[in-house]
Amino acid sequence: QVQLVESGGGLVQPGGSLRLSCAASGSIFSNNAMGWYRRAPGKQRELVARITSDGSTNIADSVKGRFTISRDNAKNTVYLQMNSLKPEDTAVYYCNVWPPVGVVYWGRGTLVTVSS
Repeated sequence: QVQLVESGGGLVQPGGSLRLSCAASGSIFSNNAMGWYRRAPGKQRELVARITSDGSTNIADSVKGRFTISRDNAKNTVYLQMNSLKPEDTAVYYCNVWPPVGVVYWGRGTLVTVSS
């Protein structure tokens, strides 16, 4: 059964940090590159960061130097460490395979709100 469960979001002040987690079913996680995506209010979903099965990463320019992606293959879990958060980082964050070609299933996501 396909399953993606994102967690770790919340309300944080500008400059703060959060660590998001995504627990994926083995059928999704195994040997797949994974990505963190976000959808801000009124905007389309965008890729934030991605990581291959062997740990190579790529970070979007908008969050480079502030966000880090990692994965624990033994736990079928991918993480997003977010530092120096800005109001424009406010969004619902999702994880899924990368690239999301033909993907029809998305988890519920986790809401990150950056506000003072």
